[in-house]
Amino acid sequence: MKSGSRVRCGFDRVLLQGVMITVLGLGMSAHTWAQSGAGSAAAPSLSRPLGGSGGSKPVAAGTFREIKWDDLVPKDWDPLKQFKDMNFSVMNDSDPRATEMLKRMRETWDNAPTNNEMDGVAVRIPGYLVPLEDTKTGMKEFLLVPYFGACIHTPPPPANQIIYVKPQKAPKGFRSMDTVWVSGTLKTLRSDSYMGSSGYRMDAMVVEPYVEKK
Repeated sequence: MKSGSRVRCGFDRVLLQGVMITVLGLGMSAHTWAQSGAGSAAAPSLSRPLGGSGGSKPVAAGTFREIKWDDLVPKDWDPLKQFKDMNFSVMNDSDPRATEMLKRMRETWDNAPTNNEMDGVAVRIPGYLVPLEDTKTGMKEFLLVPYFGACIHTPPPPANQIIYVKPQKAPKGFRSMDTVWVSGTLKTLRSDSYMGSSGYRMDAMVVEPYVEKK
């Protein structure tokens, strides 16, 4: 994987502080942070990922198990637990306490725990493409994220909501933020890129355009 610049998905302290205030103010728990910026209420976000949340079912051996983004997060993990007593509303952007809290939150999300039950499972999951290496012969590696704009227009999600994908055959004709179905074997393996830290890796056998079920 190319390392490139260390710029983290357009990370902006003001934007991230706004996200934290929103999340803490609404009392959202566990791994639910609302998408910041434009978009309708029905737009995919970490609390409403592409393809819905939860409820995936096992399938027969030799086939791909269709999973949801919630399946990648340990049920007992609460990334905001250590920040719930903080009152960000009384801090301005230059407040060193806010800077420290935002740094701690970024570190918490970059080191978000993975669901060990998903290690080695053949899965199929929908998401948005974030190219890492796109060549004339196809997209050799990319990140898969659960909502539009992640790592491009907004700060990166927690690492357990980012999948680093290495296709067996580089797919052609896809662009940044295209929606796709990706099928392959999931591994709980951490990777760092200039677009964010991922908690999972997938050696993808199939990358195909996303079509919502009717």
